[in-house]
Amino acid sequence: MKLTPVDINCDTGEGVGNEMELFPFITRCNIACGGHAGDENSILQVIEMAKGQKIKIGAHPSYPDKLNFGRKVLNISLQELEEALADQLLLFKKCAIKSKIKVTHVKPHGALYNEASKNSELAETVVKVSSKVFPNAALVAPFHSELAKARIKTGNVIYEAFADRNYNSDLSLVSRKEPNATINNPEEVLSHLLYILKNNAVRTINNASIPIKATTFCVHGDTLNARNILKFINQKLPEYGWFIRL
Repeated sequence: MKLTPVDINCDTGEGVGNEMELFPFITRCNIACGGHAGDENSILQVIEMAKGQKIKIGAHPSYPDKLNFGRKVLNISLQELEEALADQLLLFKKCAIKSKIKVTHVKPHGALYNEASKNSELAETVVKVSSKVFPNAALVAPFHSELAKARIKTGNVIYEAFADRNYNSDLSLVSRKEPNATINNPEEVLSHLLYILKNNAVRTINNASIPIKATTFCVHGDTLNARNILKFINQKLPEYGWFIRL
């Protein structure tokens, strides 16, 4: 049976400290760059770990909000957001240059990712800054989102779906305030992922099947049981015709 490669990404550099546990099982990482977590030292540390494991690296900017871990929408102007994102991405660029490694992608974090996916002005701001700092890097964004629409005008988009998160019928993620927001059981994560891979659709919490397109799949680094989830899907995917491109 011929196996088809699958790209798995993780959000890293967020203070959990489990990167070396996760890196053997993923293909790319998104590194916090000072907005919701991280600083120059942590960025450099994670970049070097990723480099050693031959993991693709990307910047993971957010609202400038370490207090709420970037998971709250901030009432700031687009100009303030633009400046905050530029600071984060320029810091990340400095670290990548120092480590002599290519930045392959940019993926917004948390509330910024979710809001920019449905707000065209926010999306344009994210794309404007990321394209200026990293013109050749792809933007990781949800299918049919304002983020993807804004970036596809000028550059590459990597469509993303979440292996460890439940979806609403509008393809938004179930709020983390809800008890069923995350999927922590490895077998359930595998089932969720396989449904997307086989059907180009996602099964929602209302048991609807909604079309979706994705070429990378996220397992959050701070998800409970993240290492076991990643190890399990690495082991099991080949039984169904896929493998994680290590």
